[in-house]
Amino acid sequence: MNQTAIIILAAGESSRMEQPKQLLPFKNGTLLGHVADEAQKSGMPVVIVLGAREEIVKQQLLDVSAEITYNEKWKDGISTSIKSGLQKAIENNSDIESCILCVCDQPYISTVLFQQLMEKKAASGKNIIACSYTGTIGTPVLFDKKYFDALMNLQGSEGAKKLLQTYREDVALVSFEKGEIDIDTKMDYKELLKAI
Repeated sequence: MNQTAIIILAAGESSRMEQPKQLLPFKNGTLLGHVADEAQKSGMPVVIVLGAREEIVKQQLLDVSAEITYNEKWKDGISTSIKSGLQKAIENNSDIESCILCVCDQPYISTVLFQQLMEKKAASGKNIIACSYTGTIGTPVLFDKKYFDALMNLQGSEGAKKLLQTYREDVALVSFEKGEIDIDTKMDYKELLKAI
């Protein structure tokens, strides 16, 4: 069994979008469905963390062979979804060596990108591999199990970025050219549809 799990964080309520962005039509399915498909193609075990509008979103994932888990504390911030997903991944495979955290609203996430994160970890010897785009670093991001406790200790709205800053010397980067494109507003979505 592959020792790296991909955890897709999809529990937010998309308040700026005014509708569940997880379900926005994209390619032949939805935004969340696209990221889930790319994760599945990697051959790694996949955990999808749901929260807001869980029942509606879950209905759209019937064809996805991933572990779906519900984060009942999703209103308390992204840290609760990270913990919920990591806990489920470890429950499913106690020998897990690392995890990749990603979000459901970066439409250019691909299987190739997940592979690049794994390859960079092997080549660099670093324990955190983040994506770099337009002057910042962020998701998808791979964490070695060395940092599982730190992930489980995040609080409230603290996300993975806190650890990228705290443990900077242990971070290697993979270029994700279109990583800055994420879908937070209706305008973002319109721009995406125009681009494709």
